[in-house]
Amino acid sequence: MIDARRLRTLRAVADHRTVTAAAAALYLTPSAVSQQLAALEQETGHHLLAREGRGVRLTAAGEILLLHADLVLAQLERAEADLAAYQQGVAGEVTVAAFATGIALVLAPAIADLAGSAPGVRLRVLDAEGDASLPMVLDGRADIALAVEYRGAPRADDQRLTRVPLYAEPFEAVLPLGHPLAAGTGPIAVAELSAEPWIGPYPGNPCHDVVLLACEYAGFQPRLVHSSDDFRAVVALASAGAGVALVPRSALRGVDLEAVEVRPVDSALATRKVFAAVRSGAERHPLVQPVLAALTTAAAGLGTV
Repeated sequence: MIDARRLRTLRAVADHRTVTAAAAALYLTPSAVSQQLAALEQETGHHLLAREGRGVRLTAAGEILLLHADLVLAQLERAEADLAAYQQGVAGEVTVAAFATGIALVLAPAIADLAGSAPGVRLRVLDAEGDASLPMVLDGRADIALAVEYRGAPRADDQRLTRVPLYAEPFEAVLPLGHPLAAGTGPIAVAELSAEPWIGPYPGNPCHDVVLLACEYAGFQPRLVHSSDDFRAVVALASAGAGVALVPRSALRGVDLEAVEVRPVDSALATRKVFAAVRSGAERHPLVQPVLAALTTAAAGLGTV
């Protein structure tokens, strides 16, 4: 018999590539992870991992077992969901990891909605950028992620996750007043900003990735002079003439825009696609279902999915 807990450990090592990082994600010691992996190899009769530099990689047998592990773990999530649904009453805590704008525009209204529609459901909110929330769900540190599409994200057909599309919104160009392109009214081409100094999020932030993709498609690499993950700071720098930026439309709500000009851009790639994600099977859990419904309701009208 293969122990499902050891399959979860194998998945964590495959995701994090080192025993130490997997142990931190699972709240175990590295020696405990090593012992579980050794026991799993003994259970299966195959070597599952091989050293690679300072980390590890899965062997061919490990890759085969990992495919089955994802299916088994998803089915266990469904079993837990069905058993929870069998119980009378729905009450408990759901942990949601979300980026700041998503918390303000979607998660906070969803909490207000749940107070009336599912008063027994309590939400615990963790502020996490879009690229951090998905690993938190996969590692079991969060139940739901409010995430953003980015290069390197788990694919839409990843069997470990169930996605619920929420909204998509365009990025808009933020220009200093007096900029040659600030006087127009229609969309501007991203290529027209190729010679400018840029202000943008740090690498690793999904919005940084969107900006790079839009610029690469327009034929240039942006010269990122100033970096901040705080869009208020980005707008303040633009207002001081420090450079130009692409900012998600919703992130400009409530920001002082008197000293900048905001223009739409002619680029389909300059779009932030936001979705909720849970571990496959968990979408049926009676605590998770009303939260996903409330998130979907709160996101309605923010942008086409």
